[in-house]
Amino acid sequence: MKRRTLLSLAVFSTFLSACSDEDAPGGGSGAGGDGNRLRIPAPATSTIDPDGARRFALTLRADGRSGFFPGKVTETWGINGDYLGPVVRAKRGEKVRMAVTNRLPEASTLHWHGMRLPARMDGGPHQMIEPGATWTPEWTIDQPAATGWFHPHPHEKTAMHVYRGLAGLFLIDDPDGPELPDEYGVDDIPLIVQDKVFDGADLATGGVDSGTFGLLGDTILVNGTYRPFHQVGAELVRFRLLNASNARVYRIGFADGRRFDVVAGDQGMLERPATADRVKISPGERVEIVVRFAPGETVVMNSVGEPRKQANDIEEDDFDLVRFTAAATLEPAVKLPAALGGPAGETPPPGARVRRFELSGSEINGRDMEMSRIDEVVAAGAVEIWEIDNTTYAHNFHIHEVAFRILDVNGQPPPAYQAGPKDTVFIPKKAKVRLLVRFGPYTDPVTPYMYHCHLLRHEDKGMMGQFVVVEPGTEQLVPRTIPAGHHHD
Repeated sequence: MKRRTLLSLAVFSTFLSACSDEDAPGGGSGAGGDGNRLRIPAPATSTIDPDGARRFALTLRADGRSGFFPGKVTETWGINGDYLGPVVRAKRGEKVRMAVTNRLPEASTLHWHGMRLPARMDGGPHQMIEPGATWTPEWTIDQPAATGWFHPHPHEKTAMHVYRGLAGLFLIDDPDGPELPDEYGVDDIPLIVQDKVFDGADLATGGVDSGTFGLLGDTILVNGTYRPFHQVGAELVRFRLLNASNARVYRIGFADGRRFDVVAGDQGMLERPATADRVKISPGERVEIVVRFAPGETVVMNSVGEPRKQANDIEEDDFDLVRFTAAATLEPAVKLPAALGGPAGETPPPGARVRRFELSGSEINGRDMEMSRIDEVVAAGAVEIWEIDNTTYAHNFHIHEVAFRILDVNGQPPPAYQAGPKDTVFIPKKAKVRLLVRFGPYTDPVTPYMYHCHLLRHEDKGMMGQFVVVEPGTEQLVPRTIPAGHHHD
């Protein structure tokens, strides 16, 4: 919403004074018995090259010192700062050019989760960045407005790199998109939700690579803030929720049970707003909600586990996430648009290819990930049905590059808030999910994309496969192996 009033400017000024820059600690200001002021990730700086491309520089760092708790320092990793990273933002149709420098003591990558782009630019385990090296991918943004993110994707080490603090948001703007709250930090607020375990002030890492699901923490950070609070200055506020935890699943809503409008999922806008009082998001999933506030009120955003829990399934404990207090006078809101511009629901085209995947404890179709093996070959632009049969405890499933729709879960359609385009789906214990998957135009017979469980312990144990996208009609000509150590840096 293109609104500029003295009130919104005053609120934004307060936000700027509380918000850290790219080199600031993870904890927000205002620490004390009542909590900490919610940190708002700073926008990433960029420059425009002579050819019009927008250039960003991102540095992976292992020397972070974050103030999660008053008077204490926690050693963390971060991107352009001590913990997490800045918000990268670009417009549809814009060419972006990245310079990703690795200052970690070990090799890593940076994957653009949710981005539709050529495989060589994807940042998966085939695009490793050695310590001291810089990776320079570039591509043109060719997808609708969406909330994406970026995080490391090194084979067998993703869980630890993300847990230590390497993650950030990637927002895509579309000038032709719907009119929604859009004043960053005022009525358009990102919320990166993560669970941690602390040993005093130290970030405990012992459970990251162990147990059925890996680490399930007992302490919540939101935007790197412990026990956050935030004052809102508008009647309608848009929250961009990202589950950046290693394994924990959240059912997010408000303690007073208020309802809100879901306007977007992983890959962009819904066709129309969907009213909900809880949204369930597993690791890697994003959802955008618009919430109405009344002047002077205080309400807690929280996560509440499923009323009935299955044995040996993933824990869904109850947590408070953020305490919001509304100002005495709020920026008035216009009515949300009835149509958001997202694609209408679609049915599978006649003759669509069906691919079947069986998930076990840490394998897909009975096999662990192998870097030199191509598991699937797909024609560019194909629309396929992927049937995923989870034979064991909870998993989720992320496919690189694509946008898909959930056709059904155990034969039932998904809730309305999950009916839009997605790239990550939660799959409960012993459930069967059918996805309608739309593949992009980028072809490369020797550089694969990934599909995998986004519970990071499972991914690291080998619950991942590889596919290449090729020119239609050439699928049978593509070798099913690539040379060992075949990387595009």
